[in-house]
Amino acid sequence: SQGGIAVLSGNLAPDGAVVKQSAIPEDMLYFRAQARVFEREEDCTDAILAGEIGDETILVIRNEGPKGGPGMREMHRITEMTSRFQRVAIVTDGRFSGMSAGIAVGYISPEACLGGPIGLVENGDWLTIDIPGRKLELEVSNEVLERRRQAFSPQLQPTDGYLNRYRQQVLPAHRGAALTELDSQ
Repeated sequence: SQGGIAVLSGNLAPDGAVVKQSAIPEDMLYFRAQARVFEREEDCTDAILAGEIGDETILVIRNEGPKGGPGMREMHRITEMTSRFQRVAIVTDGRFSGMSAGIAVGYISPEACLGGPIGLVENGDWLTIDIPGRKLELEVSNEVLERRRQAFSPQLQPTDGYLNRYRQQVLPAHRGAALTELDSQ
């Protein structure tokens, strides 16, 4: 009756995020847990393989968006790895395929490398994913967020050639991650 996906917004995703709500068990449509933050997908994979992740956790994987990746690669492997947990969610500025199951919130915009709030999340912060309410919230005061914003520095993977040109030209996820023209200057 509502469609397979839902668009969420809130202070963690001011320009939106997408979740496949049809793949989420009813008892997980509202999920509140502490964040475990990773700067890229490989770091999260390593932590799972090392047994460092448990239930009641929201995995925050940032720097995987259009500019940060660059390229917004698909996070299928991480959703497979977390399927063995009962209550784990993934929140990322990267993307998921239509085959993802469980709470996998992606396409968060603005992405971390653009100074989006996902770049300000720290380990232990409380996050709320409220799919019926269409909300994605970081439970940190505005004052704390402003202090973090002042100290923020994007963590970009080094690129050159076409990937660097792509990074310079790509639009944010909420604008379709399409390419723009480079200025002639």
